[in-house]
Amino acid sequence: MKDITVEELKIKFDTKEDLILLDVREPVEHQSFNLGGTLIPLGNLINQMDDFEELKEKEVIVYCRSGKRSATAKSFMVEKGFKNVRNLEGGVLDWISKGLS
Repeated sequence: MKDITVEELKIKFDTKEDLILLDVREPVEHQSFNLGGTLIPLGNLINQMDDFEELKEKEVIVYCRSGKRSATAKSFMVEKGFKNVRNLEGGVLDWISKGLS
């Protein structure tokens, strides 16, 4: 599945698309700034995959600080059978740097 840019995600927010967002950062990062995603730190994702079985066919956007941890999360989720996982390219840093808040 093709990754998503911050600009594309902003359009989804603006058009009020129903989104499934997973934030794979640590709690302190999530508290300081977040895009409204469900917090599941990357280290916990493996143990919580069963909680997301119903999302295997839906579009899921994963994000982190820079896009590296979320790329790892995407790869893991695809290996587990998720069909439509997208990584937020550049992560929260790109979102903030472009003033999209």
